[in-house]
Amino acid sequence: MYCRCMRTTIEMSDEVRAQLLELAARRGLKGFSGLVQDALESYLEDLESAGERVRRASLLKGAFREKDANNMRAVIHALRGLK
Repeated sequence: MYCRCMRTTIEMSDEVRAQLLELAARRGLKGFSGLVQDALESYLEDLESAGERVRRASLLKGAFREKDANNMRAVIHALRGLK
């Protein structure tokens, strides 16, 4: 995939840099720019899909009767080990 890219500087710990270099080497890459690009794209896609999930969930407001909503809440809390 061709991408018109720009260079930038990011700050990261020595440990993170070493992990990225190790992963890049295992994948046969010279550097880790591609890994950072993939990670950023994935992060942005996750943010977008999380926003869509919230939007869809908000459309359900009022879809359950109060008794049903309370029962569902109790089941969810039980499954999650909450009180």
